[in-house]
Amino acid sequence: MSNKDFAFSLGIGHQTVKNHVTSILRKFCVEDRTQAVVYSLKREWVKLSDKASQSQE
Repeated sequence: MSNKDFAFSLGIGHQTVKNHVTSILRKFCVEDRTQAVVYSLKREWVKLSDKASQSQE
């Protein structure tokens, strides 16, 4: 989802979402969302389910 989509679904401003994403990236020492996902997967904070991978096809 884009920052704008997150903001709409949470009922907050897109700049607020951008600030939070930037803070997360900085704390993880990564450059972008893709690297943050890989970081989280490697630490097993999140897991891919069969259902999630099927929806991407």
